[in-house]
Amino acid sequence: MSEARRPSAGKTAAVAVPGVGNPGTAGLSAGRKPSLWKRIQQHRTLYLLFIPVLAYFLVFKYWPILLAWVVAFKELQLGSGVFQSPWVGLQNFKDIFLSPDIPNVISNTIEISVLRLVCGFLPPIILAIMFHDMATRRLKRWLQTLVYIPHFFSWVIVFGVVFGFFSVGSGFVNNMLAAFGFDRHEFLLDSSWFRPILIGSALWKEIGWSTIIYLAALSTVDAQLYEAAVIDGAGPLKRMRHITFPSIMPVVTFVLCINLGFLLNAGGEQILLFYNDAVLDKADVIDTWVYREGLARLQFSLAATVGLFQSVIGLALVVICNYFAKKLSGRGIW
Repeated sequence: MSEARRPSAGKTAAVAVPGVGNPGTAGLSAGRKPSLWKRIQQHRTLYLLFIPVLAYFLVFKYWPILLAWVVAFKELQLGSGVFQSPWVGLQNFKDIFLSPDIPNVISNTIEISVLRLVCGFLPPIILAIMFHDMATRRLKRWLQTLVYIPHFFSWVIVFGVVFGFFSVGSGFVNNMLAAFGFDRHEFLLDSSWFRPILIGSALWKEIGWSTIIYLAALSTVDAQLYEAAVIDGAGPLKRMRHITFPSIMPVVTFVLCINLGFLLNAGGEQILLFYNDAVLDKADVIDTWVYREGLARLQFSLAATVGLFQSVIGLALVVICNYFAKKLSGRGIW
């Protein structure tokens, strides 16, 4: 390129990119954004490939959500179907919030969810940093495999493991207590032990799997930053504080916002297996209440109403968390 045609430094931003905002390219006028129809025509092959994906989400994801919202305002009769059942307005919401069990159920749900969030949020981050800093790659792969495996166990198997440890007859913990001269204890029937066992078993199952997203974030950190920090005399803690945590903070913010959206979902599948009548007062959450009152008694409208309530509260929490995250740190989901 000759000097006469080479753009000057002050005019670099004005150089036209081929196909974007360039007069005479794809029939578009300068500076005018192409219309949606033009973009669809331009990338019609990609849009055709996207149609099955769109159909899947519309049929199997969004249509059931729409039906659940309609059912929440109707008295669903199995013989009539969703749209022929009578409208009842807000009666289902009144039935839920006037139920004498609901205050305790909501309280248990929030307490267990907060415990899950507090106890289960930092350990995967710390474990991911430990894996990332581990020098022996073979040992790292072995340890990662060991902590990933429990994720693939069903809750039935996890409860079997917990029963093997804490049952009063032949449980490992009770055998150890007996060996040291202590009395055996009914851990699984003691309401004060229900939540520690619940949270601990959930953490054991998911801690390895939860490290994956943080390891992916850590893999994007420039290794030269750590090398420069070592040359400047920064120790492991300072490198973690000034390089590692700021680098993965967007992912941490994203995970925190998403987890807050599930504040009213305390893990019903696990609790259904772990709870019993002796610990019901501390274990009954929204999901288990819906299972007993909604599904077991065929009150599907009641179950759909609770689902709508959980979804609205979860969405509101995500929006609020995202707002404060952007305000405090400048980072958010959107």
